[in-house]
Amino acid sequence: MLGSGNTATVLGGMIKNAGHQVEQVLSRNIDHAKLLAQQLNCDYDLLSAPAYKDADIYIIALHDHVLENLDRFTGLKDKFIVHTAAGVPMEVLAKASPNHGVLYPLQTLSKYVEHTPVIPLMVDANNSENLDTLFTFARSLSNLVSHVNDKQRLAYHVAAVFAANYANHMFAIAEIYCQRENLDFKNLHPIINELCVKVNQYSPFLTQTGPAIRDDVFTISKHLEALNAYPELKYIYLKITESIIKIHGKR
Repeated sequence: MLGSGNTATVLGGMIKNAGHQVEQVLSRNIDHAKLLAQQLNCDYDLLSAPAYKDADIYIIALHDHVLENLDRFTGLKDKFIVHTAAGVPMEVLAKASPNHGVLYPLQTLSKYVEHTPVIPLMVDANNSENLDTLFTFARSLSNLVSHVNDKQRLAYHVAAVFAANYANHMFAIAEIYCQRENLDFKNLHPIINELCVKVNQYSPFLTQTGPAIRDDVFTISKHLEALNAYPELKYIYLKITESIIKIHGKR
């Protein structure tokens, strides 16, 4: 495992729990490598080490910009290496090793969260043999495994930003607004939970509610008036309202 951050920690735990042996954790920070290695019961070293322990797959969970210069890590030469990035083409690994692929977890990952969420794994490889190996490995970790190319993987990541990162930002905006208005954000938990239930059962396009889809100009005007004291929130409200109206063909 190359890396010791969120992705490396979560994937490392999944690999261990699936009955595989993580042989080594490698990181630019030796203390971070040691900490994760203790959790995975394995050896550890610096990324700059001249040689790495033998393993079937070398999983690279590092920052995207590092993937462009992996050939400087001599321990990867001729190994089967896979990166975990959404927006980085698989072929950037070619100059580090002729055997390479992608193991992309389509999930928000945090090493501080105790439970392991359901994680769809999206795989690709430079030849059919490596793809078969990666498929078999991925299926031992998750029931949701699919073959996805570079373009599709990037598109999934864009969709995930809208579905997860931006949705969470909307929750954060609501929380901040509640704090400013001396409201209890917890009273919004039921509506948020109901939204999450619906999106797992129905098309979010079909279940859209609110004043924008109802053409409720009166309510929208009252909301905008209430947001006069918060111009940055008023701007976001207007843009989201315009988007809903446009997508649903409203006036």
